[in-house]
Amino acid sequence: MTSNPPPDDRLGDYTADARIIRLTVMAAAVGVISAFVALALIRLIGLFTNLAYFHRLDTSFAAPAASTLGLWSLPIPVVGGLIVGLLARYGSEKIRGHGIPEAMEAILIGRSRIEAKVAVLKPLSSAIAIGTGGPFGAEGPIIATGGAFGSVFAQAFHLSTVERKTLLVAGAAAGMAAIFAAPVAAVLLAVELLLFEWKPRSFIPVACAAAVAGALRIPLLGAGPDFAVTPHGTLAATTLVECAGVGLAAGVAATLLTNLLYGVEDAFARLPIHWMWWPAMAGVLVGVGGLVAPRALGVGYDVIRDLVTGRLVGGVLLVLIVVKALIWAIGLGSGTSGGVLAPLLFMGGSLGALGASALHRPDPGFGPWSAWRR
Repeated sequence: MTSNPPPDDRLGDYTADARIIRLTVMAAAVGVISAFVALALIRLIGLFTNLAYFHRLDTSFAAPAASTLGLWSLPIPVVGGLIVGLLARYGSEKIRGHGIPEAMEAILIGRSRIEAKVAVLKPLSSAIAIGTGGPFGAEGPIIATGGAFGSVFAQAFHLSTVERKTLLVAGAAAGMAAIFAAPVAAVLLAVELLLFEWKPRSFIPVACAAAVAGALRIPLLGAGPDFAVTPHGTLAATTLVECAGVGLAAGVAATLLTNLLYGVEDAFARLPIHWMWWPAMAGVLVGVGGLVAPRALGVGYDVIRDLVTGRLVGGVLLVLIVVKALIWAIGLGSGTSGGVLAPLLFMGGSLGALGASALHRPDPGFGPWSAWRR
């Protein structure tokens, strides 16, 4: 007499059973958790930024560039890097990096298990790194933290490996949906980078989690897109060709950025110093970069908004691109905790706006969108 096979073995590529209902309900709960995680991380970033650069207790979002500390701001990224290094060494090494590769690693070789302490230490370390001037995004850490909560939730109910993966990805997609108000894009990103499949048993719960988080974003973080852009009329054929050229330039720039980041990581790995000290060492160069171009520090949402509204043009864009690229690659290559999406939007948008200025486009705010497509 043979025993019934486990649920994962009974499911074909495009089939599902009654367990999908239970899993979808759990995914909805994970979506709620991830939405509040996104809110908490945004508030933590605001808190640490205000403490470090303005010496006040406030959780509202603030840009380090508005600080009047001058040279006194130089050691702030160093202190932040040192704290992150200590948290990584004595808390969990899993908090290092920008989040998405770590989530992929947990799925591919970790049986979708993430420790509960990572769910706490990842947003804390990211908030400290960004709040002390780190030129990183909040999206990757939110994706990683949402995924960690999804994994911990699944472990608490002793779910199977496949179901743990589904809830991990549901948490990651929900975090993305909450921070960017883009639930559809969050689901597509999750399918491409984390699920590695297109099956009802996983797609439906993930989509549900993203929808719940997207709905909760309105009362928690506000309605509307983060980066509103003025509608454009029909584009001429010459403009479309120019956009294609800017897109090719963005592709080349992305390749150079990737190689720069890998080169920095290799350079740090060759140092005869424990990796705990690397973020603090990188903080020195981040601080110097902040003195050269203060607006390159932090997440940079304010800069992106200025780009899409055409308020940033000319040579200042070139300085921002170079400084942001260098301090981002050095900071992230040191193994600190921070994301990549907002910096890529920052640099790609700056490149597009620079192209719009060089090509004498009447609306420089259109340029960033052509570069973002990379």
